[in-house]
Amino acid sequence: MNYDTVIGLEVHVHLKTKSKLFCGCSTEFGSDPNSNICPVCTGQPGVLPVLNRKAVEFTVLTGMGFGCEIPPKSVFARKNYFYPDLPKNYQVSQYELPLCGRGHIDITTDGKTKRIGVTRIHLEEDAGKLLHAIGSQKLDYSLVDFNRTGIPLMEIVSEPDISSPEEAYQYLTELKSIVRYLGASDCDMEKGSLRCDANISIRPAGDKKLGAKVELKNMNSFKAVKDALNYEIRRQTEAAESGERIAQETRLWDEPAGVTVSMRSKELAHDYRYFPEPDLVPVELDEKYLDEIRKKLCELPAGRKKRFIEQFGLGEYDADVLVSEKQLADYFEDVLKFINEPKIASNWIANNLLGRLNSEGKDITETPVSAKMLSELIRFITDGTISGKIAKTIFEQMYKTGKPADEIIKEQGLVQISDDKQIEKFIDEAISENVKAVSEYKNGKLQALGALVGAVMKKTKGKANPKMVNEILKKKLG
Repeated sequence: MNYDTVIGLEVHVHLKTKSKLFCGCSTEFGSDPNSNICPVCTGQPGVLPVLNRKAVEFTVLTGMGFGCEIPPKSVFARKNYFYPDLPKNYQVSQYELPLCGRGHIDITTDGKTKRIGVTRIHLEEDAGKLLHAIGSQKLDYSLVDFNRTGIPLMEIVSEPDISSPEEAYQYLTELKSIVRYLGASDCDMEKGSLRCDANISIRPAGDKKLGAKVELKNMNSFKAVKDALNYEIRRQTEAAESGERIAQETRLWDEPAGVTVSMRSKELAHDYRYFPEPDLVPVELDEKYLDEIRKKLCELPAGRKKRFIEQFGLGEYDADVLVSEKQLADYFEDVLKFINEPKIASNWIANNLLGRLNSEGKDITETPVSAKMLSELIRFITDGTISGKIAKTIFEQMYKTGKPADEIIKEQGLVQISDDKQIEKFIDEAISENVKAVSEYKNGKLQALGALVGAVMKKTKGKANPKMVNEILKKKLG
């Protein structure tokens, strides 16, 4: 039997605020355990929460970026459950009235665009973090760090519109890109500022009734999400084929083993006993406030990609690379302010600059080659001052030293030879020294010309204008 896969994702994003959701404690990552805490975020008796205005702004801004409905009123609720890293034994979240309602994200797979619905985006406080001291020493205790407790957490819940692990991967990639463009979060999975849970079920192909939903947790990369979903599809399909009942449960992804393992039965909403948070008033957003937030919307990745293709004549792949990060797309457009050579600029950024940065684990904000410096290098190529080969040598020096191209060219005498008489002298020498290649070329072996061009370039240490070398050689050899 053929089966359809139904996937929905719940993405949790740490908002880039300086303080926590309901208190003034720092959200700085990497601080000493339990150093960024206070009576409010640790749930001490007699304390009252005060809502972080910036967290609301980031959530609403993200909702607008996803085309969400923004209701005029939202309410916080208490989500009750008991866990060692939850000091209040409840989490302040949102339930019936979230900050953002229905929206969408458009993804592209196999050249086709598909719209994935967003059910809601709500704001909540994060829990703490447990560190389990269980290992080779057979220690049987856990440590708790409350620094993360109370950090503003935006939860983005998708509709069950995702049909494959590849679509889930593309959805997450697009979501992360939009959130980073808006400046709401750095979405750094290594720091835990973006986490994802997946809900997956299968059903006979064409059937409308949903199957038993399995929740997957403990996935620390987009690749892990994709791998866990692929495994779970195989597991559920084998279970269905053998007549086994698929349990509605929460399962953990064991990455080293490449399998999911059962953790607990899946809770339903009523298990959390939601009720309105009595210590917080409803959030009411008027049109004046919403208009102020709309002014902060920037051009988002999909729109920018479309413009780069139409305005600059870039291919889809090149445009995808450039718009993947807002700062990278900004850098590209900054280069074009100095020289209108979009395709050459795109190639140099993607193939040379990003290659060096990626090898060192850096991003475009850390580049030693400014947009103006790169534009000057491109200008020297296009006006014939240097060859493309020499340009690569100069670029490496620019990257290592931070010096501009003109300074390196003068210091190392790297100006391209474009004087035809000078080039002709080197060509004559190459012809007399490579009799066999000359004979082969004259007898119809056109590839032999490459050997002669190479000989000339070697004599000039790569400085000869290659176009002129080819033209003069062909003229001399008939």
